[in-house]
Amino acid sequence: MDRKKNIRWNTLRITAVGFLGVILIGGVLLYLPVSNTRPIAFMDALFTSVTSVCVTGLVTVTPATQFTVFGKMILLLLIQIGGLGVIACAALFFFLLRRRITLRERVALQEAYGAERLGGIVRLVRKIILGTLFVEGCGALLYALQFVPEYGLVKGIWYSVFHAVSAFCNAGIDILGENSLADYAVNPIVNITTILLVILSGIGFTVWFDVIGNARKLIHQEVPGKWWFTRLRLHSKLAVLTTLILITAGTVFVFAAEYGNPDTIGGMNFGEKLMASLFQSVTTRTAGFYTFSQDGLYGESKLFCAILMFIGGSPGGTAGGVKTTTFAMLFLSCLTFVRGGNDTECMGRQISVANFRTGFCVVMVAFTAFIAGTIAILAAEPDSVPLVNVIYEAASAVGTVGLTADLTPDLCRTSQIILMVMMYIGRLGPLSLVLTFAGKTHPRDKVRRLPQEQIMVG
Repeated sequence: MDRKKNIRWNTLRITAVGFLGVILIGGVLLYLPVSNTRPIAFMDALFTSVTSVCVTGLVTVTPATQFTVFGKMILLLLIQIGGLGVIACAALFFFLLRRRITLRERVALQEAYGAERLGGIVRLVRKIILGTLFVEGCGALLYALQFVPEYGLVKGIWYSVFHAVSAFCNAGIDILGENSLADYAVNPIVNITTILLVILSGIGFTVWFDVIGNARKLIHQEVPGKWWFTRLRLHSKLAVLTTLILITAGTVFVFAAEYGNPDTIGGMNFGEKLMASLFQSVTTRTAGFYTFSQDGLYGESKLFCAILMFIGGSPGGTAGGVKTTTFAMLFLSCLTFVRGGNDTECMGRQISVANFRTGFCVVMVAFTAFIAGTIAILAAEPDSVPLVNVIYEAASAVGTVGLTADLTPDLCRTSQIILMVMMYIGRLGPLSLVLTFAGKTHPRDKVRRLPQEQIMVG
């Protein structure tokens, strides 16, 4: 057990220090004159590096006008590293050098991706990297249908590649201008491509391979067609169902709440409103792009979107938040208690108590970071800053989303530093909790049991 715990801590340390090192190097590179069209403060360069590596999307400058082509290439590289993860990128580097992955490195990869078995972990990481590049390539081709005719061949391809990577990695950073994808609010190519990239990356790589493996069995008629869903692992079922429910709920809520809002979707026709509402629901799952003003949202819409941002995407992908499966597990546990049950059951399976405790720790630490960050920003800013906008910004940071109520650029440096810390925690926190607490048992618990006593709750 001690050896396993040490491996987990080593993996956590590699991940934490690795992200921090990439952030600092990225900040220095983005600060160089060759990266900028005009002088930039180092704090702005560092903030941009943090938001890129943490695949968030909050910015204090406009990337489209601030950075040169070289600077934008640095941005693209930082986003890709942040999306794949430091350990996976290190493995990719070893693959390119044809260097053998040692046993210790294989164990680190296993812990980083939560794989059940050590065998085949290198093959799994290779599949993740190749799958990522393939989907990003397909996204770039779809974007090119719009950007190449609009911007020309070279610039159109460059824009297509950049935004495909940014969308797939859930970064939400664009190089189109100051309004994200607002100029394409009613463009089906840009909307559908972005939505597909965000959903595919946010659902998690483990779900990919589970669905693909199940589809192959159906194609080869190894299992009946009616079993196409029931043969999936419980994790995959929960991730898919929760994602669909949250996307549908978000779409319906935004559509109903913002239907007549002239600052958001009020001026669109019915179909355009529906598409914009769907895009908003999907992008709150840690994507960060937007097709209408986030500051123009009604207060109730901002709070609802903040909840979606806090939940985020699914584990094992590029999304942030406390994750869909964690939310579903805690909801099922609550439902079980209300119905008078003891075990958390789902689709004919029982979820372990250790699994529940890990999920509970993830939510509590993320919520603590969210509340502490919100209070700290409110303390650093004047009273004129609306509370709902600070909540929106804080949820966006800790969930590594990147949606902004036009607040981040106007915040003081202290508040921007707080946001950087929250983005770093959001990118690292859930993973670190899994690595640190999952399956860890204190040695004394094996030899003693304390007397139980009830306390009053509620």
